[in-house]
Amino acid sequence: MPVEGEPISGGAILIGHDGRVLALGPESEVPHPAGIASEQVPDAALLPGLVNAHTHLELTGLSDAGDPADFPRWIRRVRELKERRTLEEYRAAARSGLTACWRAGVSTVADTGDSGAVVEALAELGGRGVVYQEVFGPHPDQVRPSLELLERTLDRLSQFTSDRVRLGVSPHAPYTVSGPLYRAVADLADRDDLPVAVHLAESRAESDLIGSGTGPFADAWQARRIPLPDDPRHLDRPFPVRTPVRWLEAQGVLGPETLGIHLVQVDPGDIAVLARHDVAVAHCPLSNAAHRHGEAPLAELLAAGLRVGVGTDSTASLETMDLMAEARAARTLAGLNAPQALRLVTLEAALAIGLTDVGLIAPGAWADLIAIRVEDGRKRSKPVEGGVLEAVLASTPGDVLVTWIGGKEVYRA
Repeated sequence: MPVEGEPISGGAILIGHDGRVLALGPESEVPHPAGIASEQVPDAALLPGLVNAHTHLELTGLSDAGDPADFPRWIRRVRELKERRTLEEYRAAARSGLTACWRAGVSTVADTGDSGAVVEALAELGGRGVVYQEVFGPHPDQVRPSLELLERTLDRLSQFTSDRVRLGVSPHAPYTVSGPLYRAVADLADRDDLPVAVHLAESRAESDLIGSGTGPFADAWQARRIPLPDDPRHLDRPFPVRTPVRWLEAQGVLGPETLGIHLVQVDPGDIAVLARHDVAVAHCPLSNAAHRHGEAPLAELLAAGLRVGVGTDSTASLETMDLMAEARAARTLAGLNAPQALRLVTLEAALAIGLTDVGLIAPGAWADLIAIRVEDGRKRSKPVEGGVLEAVLASTPGDVLVTWIGGKEVYRA
């Protein structure tokens, strides 16, 4: 199932020594060079490794963060739990989260975190992904120390980058980052050609903070004597419509290299702004539901031509990271057909995070592949209404048989 093109019954793939696809098609038409290892995977669909557009792998194991429906309280609890973790615990969590991704058929992640452990895990274990280093600082006076820490961390983590691992930056969210810090990080990203990811328009509390300076995030800011968003120290010029999306536009953050995570609380004007700046979207339907944020207007985001990928968020929000379950939820939400839903966790997700050679099976693309069981070898059939594509979309992590990255096996059931 190459994604770009129709499924090939009895298909085969030839992988080069460099880990990229050389040829694909019916097995009788694909070369079988002498001396090259060959493997048959019966009763299975071969498709591109899944691309998870939003993860927090360093949070793996944080299962006691409380009720995700109380988002401000949940955020504070996650922060408390993170502060107790040592770097070695972060590293163990990142490795555990990455191998769980492979067991679920995910070969590429777009991860955000501030420990640096996920970059190290990807380099150590041979994974693939874009890792956005988080930066925090809601008070305008914190710009210099926050930016200096970010630059030191990026410099340290650069040793782990490769053609498989790319670094980016993530000014976390409008309730944890000041206007001046947003602008400073945007300038740094532009200078160093780094992609940007930001949690944006996720909760009603965030919209209340930016729109009217009210709500639980605003109360927390005032308790810490942080100037509210309408203070001139955040933005030196007024902007007429105060939404989180317009707030980031005013800070100069939005652009083709920006990944907007969640985007639940958006109106038609916000969507027009996102489209004008060619912002990509990471859509996390099950996490949004767990936090009771509401439903993102996925159909409208897609109709506006935005690049959209689906992500799982963290296991602190959900018990499991089942990307196919997210794809099914997105399909229901936006009324998509099966091929459209599959693209949201393969090719479209890859394009959303700036990658063009994963998420599909094609000559020249990386041989990041998964085999998903679609028939039961004992009964010879596992009937699923709608055929093999519906069987793939109905699959669970337990149906993943093998995961390869660059032609190298990283998981086998």
